[in-house]
Amino acid sequence: MKLVYGVKDKPNFGKLIVFAFQQLLAILAATIVVPVIINGNAGLTGDDAMSQSAALFGAGVGTVVYLLFTKFRSPVFLGSSFAFLGSMTAAFAGAVSAQAGYAGLIIGAALAGLVYVVIAVIVKVAGVKWIDKLMPKQVIGPTVALIGLSLAGAAISDLQQGKYYVDGASSAHPLIAILCGLITLFVVMICSVYGKKTAKLIPFIIGILAGYAVAAIFTGIGTATGNDALKLIDFSVFSGMKIFSVPSFTFLKAAKGFSEVDGSYIASVAMAYVPVAFVVFAEHIADHKNISSIIEKDLLQDPGLHRTLLGDGVGSIAGAFFGGCPNTTYGESIGCVAITGNASVVTILTTAIICVLISFLDPFVLFLGSIPNCVMGGVCIALYGFIAVSGLKMVQKVNLEDNHNLFVVSTILITGIGGLALNFGKITITAIATALILGIIANVVLGKKKKKA
Repeated sequence: MKLVYGVKDKPNFGKLIVFAFQQLLAILAATIVVPVIINGNAGLTGDDAMSQSAALFGAGVGTVVYLLFTKFRSPVFLGSSFAFLGSMTAAFAGAVSAQAGYAGLIIGAALAGLVYVVIAVIVKVAGVKWIDKLMPKQVIGPTVALIGLSLAGAAISDLQQGKYYVDGASSAHPLIAILCGLITLFVVMICSVYGKKTAKLIPFIIGILAGYAVAAIFTGIGTATGNDALKLIDFSVFSGMKIFSVPSFTFLKAAKGFSEVDGSYIASVAMAYVPVAFVVFAEHIADHKNISSIIEKDLLQDPGLHRTLLGDGVGSIAGAFFGGCPNTTYGESIGCVAITGNASVVTILTTAIICVLISFLDPFVLFLGSIPNCVMGGVCIALYGFIAVSGLKMVQKVNLEDNHNLFVVSTILITGIGGLALNFGKITITAIATALILGIIANVVLGKKKKKA
């Protein structure tokens, strides 16, 4: 696709702030929802609960680390990884206290990051040609498509919910939420297709603000009439709001917990984190193949896969040190780059800096957290859909008249969409990773016939 801003381009300051804020909105929901999920899974409440603002801070720091390792040549944002949800839950389940659990989060992220470092060293020595042979277009294409398609359920689920809860569930009528989400989606699409200059570059900001405004109107009517089914936004979160507060960083909570950590606990944490790191490695390659196709430059060659791995691994450790969540490359960020045509690394860096700064400002954090699920669901339909289409575009270049390619693509899509995840005790190989592994095996087995011919 034609980029409006290339990797090395620097938008003027005013536009840069706006573009960075748009990237922030694209990655926001997934980044701050991970602590919420862990709090629910591990039963963490009050002072023991994981902090959303700390996760935001960790994502910003992790992204800066990634950009440093990649010499500011890869326009990718790192956010909280969903792949490690089971690992993080296991860290608290096996701990003698919440503080020890937080220590486990840091230890686990360090071990997972170490896996990336080891693989990076191997790649540096052996090169990347073996990856191209192991994961050609007929393998990577459907895997990238699968990453987008696998998120479809989350987008549709969000599309039907608001942010105002009664008895733990969204009070809004699903049709009201869907209407609000679809308005958001159509504003994004119209701005992206018909917008002029700036509007075409910030469709997500305009769409989210439009959706928020509609949600606020419905909520106001619902409040005035006492009808909870119209309430999409919980404005009560702003009551007693402070202007400035320090995030509850993971390393501070873990400080007392390290004394409670023993060898058996470290071993259990390692078993929960290390295998997942190998799974995320496969998704790392798929994401970088995807962004490479968008910017028309092979990032596995320049700055090199070893650098992207080091940036991802060390960035993940840094993110967990502050926010508890290991980081990973974000498809939402890649989708935002693709749709807006803005691949400027300076925009990604500015987004990371904004994440760090606003994590201390309650009004911003609370406003971002108050955006209704349905609004973000409308946005994510576009973002996740674009990821899926990017993968399908790779598949377009594959000869599907050849049964070899046809079986490989079919195996990946069906096992992935069907949700074939494999569980080995505390270790879970996600459906995407399982599909990729099966696709690689199928490609190797079926490729032998070509070699003989």
